[in-house]
Amino acid sequence: MAPVEIQSHAIENLRVIRETMERASAFTAVPGRGGMAMGVSALAAALIASRQASQSAWLTVWVGELVVAVTIGVTAVWLKARATNSPVWSAPGRKFALAFAPPLVLGALLTTVLGEAGLSRLLPGLWLSLYGIAVIGAGAFSVRVVPAMGAGFLALGCAALFAPAGWQNVSLAAGFGGLHLLFGWIIARRYGG
Repeated sequence: MAPVEIQSHAIENLRVIRETMERASAFTAVPGRGGMAMGVSALAAALIASRQASQSAWLTVWVGELVVAVTIGVTAVWLKARATNSPVWSAPGRKFALAFAPPLVLGALLTTVLGEAGLSRLLPGLWLSLYGIAVIGAGAFSVRVVPAMGAGFLALGCAALFAPAGWQNVSLAAGFGGLHLLFGWIIARRYGG
């Protein structure tokens, strides 16, 4: 009987060790090339949005860009996780998603409220700041460059809150375009994908 108990105890210890290591590991499926693709789509959206005659049309362009960027991001995360044989919904992946989502949900709610109130000039600063907060929070469960990227978005978002209304597309192009391109390149170079 003793060998069975030792084996059972050893298997339980291995299970605990494996779960502990999974919880302590970083979410590494943040896609560099996907971030760069999101940056390119944001630059295109900024160009298209700058040619819109109304705030409603401007907002429609940027909501469309949100759909494009989310599609690119989710697909890129899935592809990188598959290529590296890393489960997306590991403990770090779940923590990443749970930290990332709340600021984005708040951004969607505030977009509706500010848009209806005619305060859409505040949206670039709000979007960049909340995205930065989401990336900083989620980045706590990822590689070190991710929270740094979030800090860049947050700083740019805070500056955009005080920028003249005519700078909306410039702020969004610099953040969602430029910062995604820059940090996407860094992530792709250092961490793959």
